[in-house]
Amino acid sequence: MDELYKEYSKLVYNYLNSLCENSSIAEELTQETFYRAIKGINKFNNECKISTWLCQIAKNLWFDYLRKEKDKNIVSIDDDNFVEKLILENSFDEDFENRSDVIDLYKYIHKLDEDTKEVFYLRLKGELSFKDIGEILDKSENWARLAFYRGKIKLKEAIDNDKK
Repeated sequence: MDELYKEYSKLVYNYLNSLCENSSIAEELTQETFYRAIKGINKFNNECKISTWLCQIAKNLWFDYLRKEKDKNIVSIDDDNFVEKLILENSFDEDFENRSDVIDLYKYIHKLDEDTKEVFYLRLKGELSFKDIGEILDKSENWARLAFYRGKIKLKEAIDNDKK
């Protein structure tokens, strides 16, 4: 396991650091990633690269961390990073300070093109994976992921423009 750590710890750390942009959290989550990997090594079945498996563990830990932090942070539509928080948390009705923020957000989503709007609803309200969304819409997983990403950018731009 030492060899595995030496070979992949930097990759996992860099991946986590790119997600959280906080070296302390990235370090802590990197250590937890390898701890979980050791505990679950028997679950690794060589269907993917070991680096992919480790990054998947790291991503799951990152999402767990965000869920725990979510309780500490109420999101407001006036928050500059609310779109990012919204996307990462995949649930938003209960996270806004008031009902008008939710209504405003739905207004922004409603202005997106039909495909992007559908991806957003399936992802945020249906809590579906990009793979599932791709299957439902008869598209690829990558298409769904890209449509969601582009929609997020459009939402952020629309909100920023309305703030001006």
